[in-house]
Amino acid sequence: MALITQLVAGLMMLSLGSSAFAYEEITVTEGGTLMGAVKLEGKVPKPKGYNLVTLPDQYYCGRISDGQGWRILQPFQVGPAGEFRDVVVYLEGIDKGKPFVEGGVPQIEAKDCLFVPFTTVVRGDQTVTVVNMDPVMHDIQAYETSHLGPRVLFNVPLPMNPQHPRNLKDRSDAGMYHKHMAGAPMKQLVNLSKGRRIFVMQCGFHAYMESWGVAVTNPYFAKTDEQGRFTMTDVPPGTYKLVVWHPYVRSAIEQTVTIGPKGTVEAHIVVPAPTGRLYANEVMDHPYIRYNVPEETQREIDPMIHKQDH
Repeated sequence: MALITQLVAGLMMLSLGSSAFAYEEITVTEGGTLMGAVKLEGKVPKPKGYNLVTLPDQYYCGRISDGQGWRILQPFQVGPAGEFRDVVVYLEGIDKGKPFVEGGVPQIEAKDCLFVPFTTVVRGDQTVTVVNMDPVMHDIQAYETSHLGPRVLFNVPLPMNPQHPRNLKDRSDAGMYHKHMAGAPMKQLVNLSKGRRIFVMQCGFHAYMESWGVAVTNPYFAKTDEQGRFTMTDVPPGTYKLVVWHPYVRSAIEQTVTIGPKGTVEAHIVVPAPTGRLYANEVMDHPYIRYNVPEETQREIDPMIHKQDH
């Protein structure tokens, strides 16, 4: 809940409010293409840090850690030239256009004590499936949020596959064997209240597991790739608002674009990097002594999958 209350002030720009409307699917014959790139300008914010000793399953989840008993979560994925990756871009003001792609129910996986993907795009009142691929129990706690405050969407256990090995502290060859195996899928309805379009999902056992979602009203959206680029096709001719969304960017990032019949438009968007302390558990250069991890425990928590940098 602390995560939610820190961010509600920054989500006011994403409220649907009275502008919500029904979208009409039609055949678009004169549609244009919107291409673009998103860059983060400024210093990349510090990541979050979690002391694994204070949370369950430190040996398994510590397979991704910094080698000192800490798990790092960096919400900002940025390339060497500022390419802002894995952010959502979408168009507002389109009441009719191409059909939504029938790609099935969005799926979020708990894998290596991470929720993947970190950001998800859904339609309003759409079901999402959450699957546990790990040999440890997870718990899904989902909230919708806005400037009105948080509201619980669902809170359910996420069972693991019963065929997983049990003794995760065993350092023998047999104990280190691991293959991701899906547990029973949990389908949950993301039923957002009127005027809200943001939800966040956390694990009730492992605080560093989080995944954010945004609900859209039309199919003109995309997520930026490794180069920070995106493409939208079959856009009806017109002038629209292009919105860039990231859960920890608290200011509105918008741009007006005009798409001509069968035209192609290139949009370049610069997002100022947030400054100041974004979260209570920001990684500290000099952690308090009482939060340190004993050397013996550090040796047991082995970052065999990925040794993280602060």
